[in-house]
Amino acid sequence: MVYYPPRERETHFAAVQMKESDMADPVVFAIHSHPDDIEFMLGGTLALLKQAGAETHLMNIANGSCGTQRDDPASIIARRTDEARAAAETLGAVFHPPLVDDLEVYYTSALVRRVCAVVREVQPTILLTASPQDYMEDHVNAGRLAVTAAFCRGMRNFFTEPPRDPIDKDVAVYHALPWGLRDPLRRKVRAGLYVNVTDVMPAKRAALACHASQKEWLDVSQGLDSYLTAMEDVAREVGHQSGRFEYAEGWRRRLHYGFCAADADPLAEILGDKAFVSEAYETELDWF
Repeated sequence: MVYYPPRERETHFAAVQMKESDMADPVVFAIHSHPDDIEFMLGGTLALLKQAGAETHLMNIANGSCGTQRDDPASIIARRTDEARAAAETLGAVFHPPLVDDLEVYYTSALVRRVCAVVREVQPTILLTASPQDYMEDHVNAGRLAVTAAFCRGMRNFFTEPPRDPIDKDVAVYHALPWGLRDPLRRKVRAGLYVNVTDVMPAKRAALACHASQKEWLDVSQGLDSYLTAMEDVAREVGHQSGRFEYAEGWRRRLHYGFCAADADPLAEILGDKAFVSEAYETELDWF
């Protein structure tokens, strides 16, 4: 692959503090692995941010090519892309096309360059992405790709594919909880920030229901008795963990180095009383 230098533009990368202009006009980018991953674990938060006036975008890095027991690759990719577009429309988010087939979400420089090109186009102030620990490597790698793409968003000598100018904009990065709320070694993963998605559960459910092809696939491949009920059960469990919400989505804020100010927490700031920061989680961060 040939990489081209970006078009000439004076840039200055700074991660000092979230600019007031960024907070006044927040742009949110949700990046996960497969079609329906966002709707399962991130969709309620995305819907609330849209209601709060944010410009919202989403991208599944993989196209869903392996999510079937009966369709050929071209057919299932087309079907799942249509489903993902419909889900994005339901959530009021801008849809960005996938980049690779399922099980090809590898942490490579070539794919980082492609993801970074989209990040530079969107110019997010908030990045929502996958958990660093999850049962599936596609999920973990999607999060790694999103984080690295955000980290090098302003590096003038990092060339994207296709070429995109570097951006001078802070971004706060948040990781969702893993599916099943456990890491690959079966340990529970708890959130540092809980978002009350009770009022937007109808939208979250409607967005997930757009992925009709996946109900059949997950019923067969993973033994989910009910696709939508499984999502609701997880949201209810996270709500229970919060100690205050009926349904919730959980987040962990990434270390600020290279991204934004140390105390920047725009997700909590924008959502106000719909967000709850766990003091217990924050205290544990300083334990040895």
